[in-house]
Amino acid sequence: MSTVVWIVIVIVAVLVIAAVAWWLMRGRAQRDEQRRSDASVMRDRARVREEKAQQSENLAREQQQVAERERQAAQAAASRADELDPDVD
Repeated sequence: MSTVVWIVIVIVAVLVIAAVAWWLMRGRAQRDEQRRSDASVMRDRARVREEKAQQSENLAREQQQVAERERQAAQAAASRADELDPDVD
């Protein structure tokens, strides 16, 4: 084979290798971008769940405070009733 044929074969081989390398890198970049997008969606969903959990905790605290006030009022009423009842020592 002549030198020109070998040079053409080497150039074609280099071009094929470069094309495959470019294709692989492009695929990886697309996968990375997809993963970034998926992670962003997951973060958004997590943030929404965190906000809902915070709202639920706040509501639970408020309900606990109301229940405690009601319990204190009930105890005060029971204590006053005991004071008024002549049968309770």
